[in-house]
Amino acid sequence: MFSRKIGIDLGTANSLVFVPKKGIVLQEPSVVSVSFEENRILAIGTDAKEMMGRTPDTIRVYRPLKDGVIADFRVTQAMLRHFIIKTAGFFKFIKPELMVAVPAGITSTERRAVIEAGIGAGAKAVYLAKEPILAAIGAGVPINACSGNLIIDIGGGTAEIAVISLGGIVASESARVAGDKMNMAIENYIKEKYNLAIGTQTAEMIKIKIGTAIPLKEEKSIEIRGRDLISGLPKNIKITSNETCEAISEVLDEIIQTIKLVLRKTPPELSADIMDKGMVISGGGALLRGIAELVAKNTGVPCFLSKDPLLCVAKGTGAVLDNLDIYKKSVMSKK
Repeated sequence: MFSRKIGIDLGTANSLVFVPKKGIVLQEPSVVSVSFEENRILAIGTDAKEMMGRTPDTIRVYRPLKDGVIADFRVTQAMLRHFIIKTAGFFKFIKPELMVAVPAGITSTERRAVIEAGIGAGAKAVYLAKEPILAAIGAGVPINACSGNLIIDIGGGTAEIAVISLGGIVASESARVAGDKMNMAIENYIKEKYNLAIGTQTAEMIKIKIGTAIPLKEEKSIEIRGRDLISGLPKNIKITSNETCEAISEVLDEIIQTIKLVLRKTPPELSADIMDKGMVISGGGALLRGIAELVAKNTGVPCFLSKDPLLCVAKGTGAVLDNLDIYKKSVMSKK
């Protein structure tokens, strides 16, 4: 029988769908392509992302979510409907209950937009859960224990930092700098240093393949193609991992300042717990080489990567859906 509960990690860069007893059934980029002439959506997810930077003027490819919240309501609703239909299979007539992960610093207007988009997409009810708590659950952190745990969730649009104890958030900050800002920083660095224009897709590929948070002794390099800004012709250049480190240093510094801010707001007893256990990093940004070492070096607190960092929030929605009674108070608000 098809489960009537679905957990969605609605991320700025990627969206993951979790169905109880099945696990993560869908993992697609949060990208939509729209035709202006026909005023309709052409593709969603992976198909749409492949069109990025390759479309005529009549087609626009973009992300309907910005900094972890809805920027385009109608398109987000269509994307949610796409996920529900793709997950439902033969049981499309059964309205599911949705659990959607949202940033901890979300406003009441932004919360309402997510709920209305979910209901409009065909859900029976929409539960909202704070991303840091879901990330902590997915990373295997015992959130209901009487001790402090610090989770750093670096996604595409936001970096969420929270201290969790007894199932609730004690101190948190949401920095609207994360993976997307790193891509932009790499784009701008190459433009300024090499007079070469590259696309967002290329910048992201550089970050994934050779990106690093700390300078490496054994440098990696990659050859990239772009448009020479002086001649206007295509051109190849080679870029090294230490250059990417230099390019994204300001973005990482902003995330570290936010972590320090949360540590300053943390009560002394919980600070001692965090010092003992260390901090946990999850989200796609955790995949950046050397990020745990950089955070530990700058804060003086041990830092560890979670297992499968990209899947933590989605796994967290699954754990909550399986144990609604245990997590109801700490996680959800229902509309």
